[in-house]
Amino acid sequence: MTNALLEQEIVRARGLAKSYGALAAVKGIDFEIKQGEIFGLIGPDGAGKTTTFHIMGGVLENNAGEIAVLGGSPRNMRLSIGYLTQQFSLYLDLSLIENLRYVAGLRDVTGRLFDERAARYLKLMDLDRFPNRLAGQLSGGMKQKLALCCALVGDPKLLLLDEPTTGVDPVSRREFWDLLSRVCSEGVTVAVATPYLDEAERCGRLILMHEGRILEEGSPAGLKERLGMHRLEVRSGKLHEMETALVEAQRKRADRVLFDVQTFGDRLDVLVPNLEQGTALVRQLSQQAGLTEPLLSEQEPTLENVFVARLKHDLPEEEQKPFPFVVKESREQSKQAAQNSAKYGAIEASAVSKRFGNFQAVRSVSLRVEYGEIYGLLGANGAGKTTTIKILCGLIKPSGGSMALCGQVSDLRQESLRQKLGYMSQKFTLYDDLTIRENLEFYCGVYCVPETLRKERIAWVLRSSELTGQEGLLAGKLPGGWKQRLSFGAAVLHQPQVLFLDEPTSGVDPLARREMWKLIRDFSRQGTAILVTTHFLEEAENCNNLGFMVAGEVVAEGSPSRIKEEQPGTLYELVCDDLQGAYSRLKGLLEEWRTSMFADCLHVVLDQGASELPGLLANLAAAGVKIKSHRQVPFSLEDCFISIVQRAQRALGSGHGEKSMQTPQSGGEK
Repeated sequence: MTNALLEQEIVRARGLAKSYGALAAVKGIDFEIKQGEIFGLIGPDGAGKTTTFHIMGGVLENNAGEIAVLGGSPRNMRLSIGYLTQQFSLYLDLSLIENLRYVAGLRDVTGRLFDERAARYLKLMDLDRFPNRLAGQLSGGMKQKLALCCALVGDPKLLLLDEPTTGVDPVSRREFWDLLSRVCSEGVTVAVATPYLDEAERCGRLILMHEGRILEEGSPAGLKERLGMHRLEVRSGKLHEMETALVEAQRKRADRVLFDVQTFGDRLDVLVPNLEQGTALVRQLSQQAGLTEPLLSEQEPTLENVFVARLKHDLPEEEQKPFPFVVKESREQSKQAAQNSAKYGAIEASAVSKRFGNFQAVRSVSLRVEYGEIYGLLGANGAGKTTTIKILCGLIKPSGGSMALCGQVSDLRQESLRQKLGYMSQKFTLYDDLTIRENLEFYCGVYCVPETLRKERIAWVLRSSELTGQEGLLAGKLPGGWKQRLSFGAAVLHQPQVLFLDEPTSGVDPLARREMWKLIRDFSRQGTAILVTTHFLEEAENCNNLGFMVAGEVVAEGSPSRIKEEQPGTLYELVCDDLQGAYSRLKGLLEEWRTSMFADCLHVVLDQGASELPGLLANLAAAGVKIKSHRQVPFSLEDCFISIVQRAQRALGSGHGEKSMQTPQSGGEK
């Protein structure tokens, strides 16, 4: 894409405003989107992102201000706009080609033109192998790709994507963003709203919205530089004590030497304005608390740091009231539980397997989760995570192997044991046609929460979900993020000893996600064993240990730091003049997963590292690509996930990505 094209404005908004009665959703914002760029909107739930998209897409009229899309009003330019909403809007009982044909008819794309575009986009998305498969039989990643095909079949000049990858696994998400880069190189301009700040790194420019206003605007690198902060990774043998000392100092000191303290599974992230002063204070506080010398390392700030820091500047600090924990067991029961735990663990599986007919969903899975531990089970759609969780919590009987829950090895479906478990499924588990309060009272009854505790526990759920005063609303009317928080509250009303969380933060914005993980850590520190699945790899850093599943098997285990340290190969960042040309060249030279596009640079994984790099750079130069800079960068957990999954699939001979998912069920997960 030439610089001249990038200067052309596809969207121009000045003083843009939209109100729904007394509610001002968008409050006089100014922005431009230039041709050929990927433009991102980030912000918490209720920030005004979707309303802004509806106005750009010609779905809503603005109340005030001006907006021009492709030189005209959004409503008049709708045939030149592709819009992928938060709900994919696919017809599940129609085939891929029928879905495409229906959307094409709405866009006046018929005959030979439709045949050409359908063939082109299905091939581009790697969906051309099964055009007659029903959309309802596709996995999440495939549905997302089909929805993108539908949005592109009208040959739009502007493509609007509202949280297009929510609930989609990291492999499919990365493939999706690589496809967006290719689409952009062909002249389509993309605007995307996303709750995943790791993928927002791939946008050329971003705006951060809050309560209908724009707080920040710029490139990812520019926003992080403007933050003016250093990020310290702090590791200590007594992490909780270290966290307590730092948080207390941050709260009491007025000099803001410690700007922010965030806890992860095996480390703390500390934002400091001054690196020297911050490092000295961390060491001093550790010494005063009688702790061993902490390990400190400086890392580049993340977009989440920018997001949280900017919103903390605008929002008052609120003390979150802790869950009203109670001691539930006698001393003798606690002693017996400790003995059982030492023998079995809170959750233990040994060579567990599950077969559905001819399909092997889980293959000889062994894992152990202790009381007070957060264990993350990661894998692509179809890897077997949900089936494994359902086996572990007694909802499905395994085909083979043995397991233990809360020290019990038999009769795992008995009522007394089930009262010790909490379970939050992928889908919203509350009743849509009951009010919020009715749902919570129902779950109090199901979990036998004592009458003396019910009022206090329900009040806590409402506070932690930010729904106090809204308890008369029907649960089905809540936005996705609030539904997830409410579901979590319902799952822990009875203070479970073992808690299963299946993608608990799907669709939740980064600020609310951070608060939810504080709650999860509170339960683990009170001794609850927690097994969690997530597609958001940055939040997997909150886990003490991780297990990676591929094709029903656990293929790697360890703490987040250990997983990254043991990752084979070296990750390089390349900046060049012809990004798309370099990307296409590298895709032909290396396995596809090894190259990915991030905004204005490429990430490349090389097994031979420094010895392999010169030849690669020479090959690009011979193809006319000018390399501006290159540097080694650390692996993120998402990089590790992609590498582990792809290497394991290659070793298992199961193909690549979605191609290996020949599961018979819709959704791709068993």
